[in-house]
Amino acid sequence: MSALLSERVSAIKALAHPTRLQIAEILSVETTCVSQIHEQVGGDLSTVSKHLSIMRQAGWLTCHKKGLQVHYTLACACLDDFFRCIDSLSHPSDCC
Repeated sequence: MSALLSERVSAIKALAHPTRLQIAEILSVETTCVSQIHEQVGGDLSTVSKHLSIMRQAGWLTCHKKGLQVHYTLACACLDDFFRCIDSLSHPSDCC
């Protein structure tokens, strides 16, 4: 497998979880901190942090510290377009 193909697989795998998709949707609206993401997705805080780490390692997110809080930003502005394209799979005539 080529390096490029391997990177694509890793990036797609990093989104292939319901919680990570929910995190991507949250961050497509605004930059926010871990505690706010946790409030919206629920579950264990350490699990949410692990999901954020996976997404960051795959390149989907960037982060920066503000005081004691870590704020996450979606690194890929075209992810919304990707989601719309995926959503259109159930309606092939709507595909981009």
